[in-house]
Amino acid sequence: MKSVTVRDVVIGEGRPKICVPIVGRTLDEILREAGKITEFPADVVEWRADWYAEALEENPDAETDSFEHMLKRMEETALRLRQILGERPLLFTFRTKAEGGERTLTPAQYEQLNEMIAASGAVDLIDVELFTAGSHMKEFMEVLHQYPVKVVASSHDFAATPSKDEMVGRMCRMQECGADLVKMAVMPRCRQDVLTLLSAVVEMNENHAETPVIAMSMSAMGVASRLVGECFGSALTFGAAGQASAPGQIGVENLKIVLDIIHQGVEGK
Repeated sequence: MKSVTVRDVVIGEGRPKICVPIVGRTLDEILREAGKITEFPADVVEWRADWYAEALEENPDAETDSFEHMLKRMEETALRLRQILGERPLLFTFRTKAEGGERTLTPAQYEQLNEMIAASGAVDLIDVELFTAGSHMKEFMEVLHQYPVKVVASSHDFAATPSKDEMVGRMCRMQECGADLVKMAVMPRCRQDVLTLLSAVVEMNENHAETPVIAMSMSAMGVASRLVGECFGSALTFGAAGQASAPGQIGVENLKIVLDIIHQGVEGK
């Protein structure tokens, strides 16, 4: 498995890196959360832009001023986040309702927003949903790779855990489309589902992975998957410095303690 270096953070080597989300709904909340995160042991910061209510209409029309206003507000906010976060890597994520997010955009709007953010130079990584990009995913990744960003291709299932073969297949498809990292997040209905997710990560890493893998089983039932990634091959995990962006996230400081302990065991120290 290859590693990916974003600024000074190497994803895919050593202990899993910690990503902390910003989920503010107003500009003040977003900037305040960013300032607080700089006090925590976060390797990467994720801006969940679908939470940004001030910039979003419920169903923005790409042909109206409201969508153009949204794009401008998003770009301005990303640039301000860059100033606050300094050299800390920033991941831009607009999570759609279909994959557990707060808002819905048309495929054209989704692509326009992500390309605009990539072109701004404010972010280091961009999350692209496998099923939202659809058949255009490979071409869209080529567009984004014209800019100095890495692409995290993602697939989320908030209803269930697909079969191991299905999850491995999705990760392979994302990798084949040109993703720099692949992400799989699923909802367990039983403890066996957590093991199925971890088994898929092992299968991907041992037989297919050319990129770092990010994987987690959500909710309280799946919390162990957020902690033991280094043992199975997940290169990054998400922790909360305030409000969680997904079920099962734990506080970033406690998360780092556990990850460090496991890392010491893996390294035999």
